Amino acid sequence: MTYKPKYLGHVNLYVRDAERSEKFYADVLGLHTYERRPGQAVFMSADLEQAHEIALMHLGPDARGREENQVGLNHVAWRMDTFEDLKELYKRLKEKEVKIEKISDHGISLGVYFRDPDGNGNEVYYEIPREQWPAGDRVFMGKFPMSLEEEPVEAKAT
Repeated sequence: MTYKPKYLGHVNLYVRDAERSEKFYADVLGLHTYERRPGQAVFMSADLEQAHEIALMHLGPDARGREENQVGLNHVAWRMDTFEDLKELYKRLKEKEVKIEKISDHGISLGVYFRDPDGNGNEVYYEIPREQWPAGDRVFMGKFPMSLEEEPVEAKAT
């Protein structure tokens, strides 16, 4: 018998203002709020079958922000169902004037990176079906077959 987790259940993020962050994640990503604990936490999910995929833990306005090159969480990655869904969310980010840090070609996926109001990193991405992955161990090598726009795609493995 081998032990291994089934999948990653949720991420817990520290934020200065859980209500402000809830508005951002609902407005930008369309997340659903399952529970709100004023002044403490908000529990949200993209998958309505999950109690929460992200917990926004309220710290208060004086909490220190992230620092350059610190050890810890780099970003939370939200997988999109289709490439068209990714394009639609990319368009929404631009319409809502959310600063896009980068667009990265991972070979088998394309990711769009941005930050929440507290500087926590987020990625929205689409991954091609498993049967289309290249053979061998180097699945992140290669070029993603589609583009969001006419903008060049930055080739970077993360």
